[in-house]
Amino acid sequence: MPPSPSTRSHPSAVAIIPARYASTRFPGKPLADRTGKPLIQHVVERARQASRIGRIIVATDDQRVFDAVRSFGCEAAMTQPDHANGTSRLAEVAGSLRGGEAPIIVNVQGDEPEIEPRVIDELVEGLFADSQAPMATLASEFGPGEDPADPNIVKLVTCTVAGRTRALYFSRSLIPFDRDRRGLVKPLKHPGLYAYRRDFLLHYATLTPTPLEQAEQLEQLRALEHGYPIAVVKTRVEHHGIDTPQQYEEFVRRTLGR
Repeated sequence: MPPSPSTRSHPSAVAIIPARYASTRFPGKPLADRTGKPLIQHVVERARQASRIGRIIVATDDQRVFDAVRSFGCEAAMTQPDHANGTSRLAEVAGSLRGGEAPIIVNVQGDEPEIEPRVIDELVEGLFADSQAPMATLASEFGPGEDPADPNIVKLVTCTVAGRTRALYFSRSLIPFDRDRRGLVKPLKHPGLYAYRRDFLLHYATLTPTPLEQAEQLEQLRALEHGYPIAVVKTRVEHHGIDTPQQYEEFVRRTLGR
């Protein structure tokens, strides 16, 4: 579907894809290529299909990943090896861009080869629509077979502020706790996709880590604890990230139709 006239009036966003070679659970993950392409290439090809993305940069600290990305025609940036997290790596690359050419930065995870281009566009539009929010993320209902109590799936609770949907809290625990089991609120899962206004991203990387962030091991809580709102776009998200070799095998089977 072509972008609406209102969509065309906005500048495009820059997608930065952090890709580490030294994954603890799956070393060499970005270059796993049993589908005939390295995993990171699948991610880039999906991001290229998003109509709101005008530029894609893979951020890595490994020469092997850098060379592979350049070999299939995508821009790559070498970053410092000592970043504590992907957001910090993202900010290093964003800081090298001119503000006018990158008003919005989208953090696309490097291990999501089935990410839907539609949700990237919806996220960018959501941040443009909420002028008071410095960053935005997604929320989705749980799909069949997904366990809301699984601590590996991050949950979030939202609220409405001046007609805008905002994040209230994120947790690995099941939230909210439905004490009387009345079913008034459905649990929402949090796909790990973010969009930032570039200036805020650079500022965010300098903020002091916070107690809730450290307790839950969820970076986004740092923004909330420092008083910054997070816009939330509710949509249907069916893609899954790849954290383990077993999950990669499942992706290979889906891709090759086996």
